[in-house]
Amino acid sequence: MSLTQNAARVVDEHRYGIRPNFAQFSHQLVQVFFVGLTIGMFRTVVPALAETEFGVAKGSFMMLMAFVTAFGFVKGTLNFVAGRLSERIGRKKVLFLGWLAAVPIPFMILYAPSWGWIVAATVLLGVNQGLAWSMTQTSKLDLTSADQRGLTIGLNEFAGYFGVAVAGIVTGYLATAYGPREGLLIFGLVVVGLAGLLTLLWVKDTLPWAHAEGKKHAAGLMTGPKPRYPNNISDTPGTWEVFTLMSWRDARMASISQAGLVEKFVDALVWVFFPVYLYQHGLSLAGIGWVVGIYGFVWGISQFFTGHWSDRVGRKKPIVAGMWLCGAGVALVLLGEGELWWSFAAAVMGFGMALLYPTLSAAVSDIAHPNWRGSAIGIYRFWRDLGYGIGALLLGAVAALAGGIEAGFWFTAAAMFVSGLVVLLACEETHPRLNPDAD
Repeated sequence: MSLTQNAARVVDEHRYGIRPNFAQFSHQLVQVFFVGLTIGMFRTVVPALAETEFGVAKGSFMMLMAFVTAFGFVKGTLNFVAGRLSERIGRKKVLFLGWLAAVPIPFMILYAPSWGWIVAATVLLGVNQGLAWSMTQTSKLDLTSADQRGLTIGLNEFAGYFGVAVAGIVTGYLATAYGPREGLLIFGLVVVGLAGLLTLLWVKDTLPWAHAEGKKHAAGLMTGPKPRYPNNISDTPGTWEVFTLMSWRDARMASISQAGLVEKFVDALVWVFFPVYLYQHGLSLAGIGWVVGIYGFVWGISQFFTGHWSDRVGRKKPIVAGMWLCGAGVALVLLGEGELWWSFAAAVMGFGMALLYPTLSAAVSDIAHPNWRGSAIGIYRFWRDLGYGIGALLLGAVAALAGGIEAGFWFTAAAMFVSGLVVLLACEETHPRLNPDAD
């Protein structure tokens, strides 16, 4: 049997698109919702009560940011590992390993005698998020067609960040009703246990779909506009080759990676400084949950539309607009007072994130060959989530030098503007329909 005939047979066995794979696609959406719930339980109660419940001294900005720093470096590294590992052992096994890592987290919060235990719990959270969230995204991209990548990423991030927002609100109420530690224990056990069980029962491995797509490319069976894949990389590259391509050898990939890193400064700020800022200004835990939740809700729900929109208008414009709009929302927090104003600023930040977040991942997918797409996504997510750690360190340092967390807001807004400018100047359009390869 010829290569072309064999590829055609393999491709026929693996249909692509959301509709033909709707059941598995839906299971993966449920999984990323649970992944969002898991990180969301750290978003309201833990930072707001760092001083009173977990012993962080007032004004200890670097200590306050320590748990996000640990989370960022661990999650970034595990994103890198997950991409390569999933190409060897499959997506499902990596996903389940992510849920196993999360099992001790609720108990660590319950029994934490000091802030150090919370930092240790976020190390495990970083392992969970790096393995599990990466696999939900990669698996969906395996199943769908090239013209649905923006929609696919949008749906994935919509489900995940909707989960983050829901968890922030629900844990605020549970902490009020049962106490902060007990409320997080109940929430965490239900989420992690149910997610692991669903992974074992219903999730299928999607690596065979990626292998079939690679054979389709090799046999010349692709139809439609040809993507502008990088030329300076081998057909089956090693880890270092993909890493250097993503980090500096390809201007498009490098500009996307730096934008992903910088936008996480916003999430680090919203995770820690935003709840503390609101708490210092008199909001209750439930009120903080709603304001921070609005950021997550707008981000999550809007991605349902913005990801699909980028399939039509391209990736570059939404990325640049999103970086600048999100930065403007951060600045708006300090320019007014009251729950309504802060909710508006949170919504602006959320919509900016919705424009840029799924579009950055879709841009990587546009120009990453299926033979090494899992690695490319993992390395992009490595740089992106390293932004949690780098951003937390920088925000803590800026706040310490300035003597207040307000300086962190201004620093983040400026960083977002500069990063958006880098994308505008250094990155060409990646969508194959709007900028196809001429060869």
